[in-house]
Amino acid sequence: MEIRGKTAVVTGGSRGIGRAIALRLASEGANIAIISSGSSDAAEKTALECQGSFGVKAGAYTLDVSDFSASKETVAKIKSELGSATILVNNAGITRDGLAAMTSESDFDAVIGTNLKGAFNMVRHMLGIFIRERQGCIVNISSVSGIIGNAGQCSYSASKAGLIGLTKSLAKELAPRGIRCNAVAPGFIKTDMTSGLDLERIEKAVPLGRLGSPEEVADAAVFLIKADYITGEVVRVDGGIAI
Repeated sequence: MEIRGKTAVVTGGSRGIGRAIALRLASEGANIAIISSGSSDAAEKTALECQGSFGVKAGAYTLDVSDFSASKETVAKIKSELGSATILVNNAGITRDGLAAMTSESDFDAVIGTNLKGAFNMVRHMLGIFIRERQGCIVNISSVSGIIGNAGQCSYSASKAGLIGLTKSLAKELAPRGIRCNAVAPGFIKTDMTSGLDLERIEKAVPLGRLGSPEEVADAAVFLIKADYITGEVVRVDGGIAI
């Protein structure tokens, strides 16, 4: 897919991996809709950087992606302000880590709601645009935790494994319409989400001996957006930890 001139929606786009993807897409000439559930200031700052550094249109939108109706309203607002979006990056994600025996129902529901249902909500409301435009590309940001599991992350691993299943089903369902769906599965990436971990121990466990950067995940996401003959694929960006 040619990125220049397209409109891309990036959920969880105000910081970390989402911010890196938004900036990378803007550098390729895409107009950017940055969706954030939290700090509108951070989202606005990223939107302004996309505009100022790359001369594209960009907007910041506050949304809890787990809310089906609100997601529909936000997609409509993006269309009216930035045009029909044909690129969707589902990056919004939260963690509520803990052993299964100690995980509350509300914590499990919150993680599944944001990480998995949120991705479905965005896909569901953008599919009409994709079909009318006769093109579209979805990239879901999963995790190696969804491939190999991780003790203490039952809700997170389940949500990310679910994203992989969603990706593969959508790829088969939408391919006849020329719409592609792929996933990126990051390992340990230097973001706020990993800042409280024992990084020295983690680096020793990674075959390449270091954590990845948000920009390296962005590289994989943009590659999949451009790769017109790839769909249903899961690309690990993990330094080899899931080998």
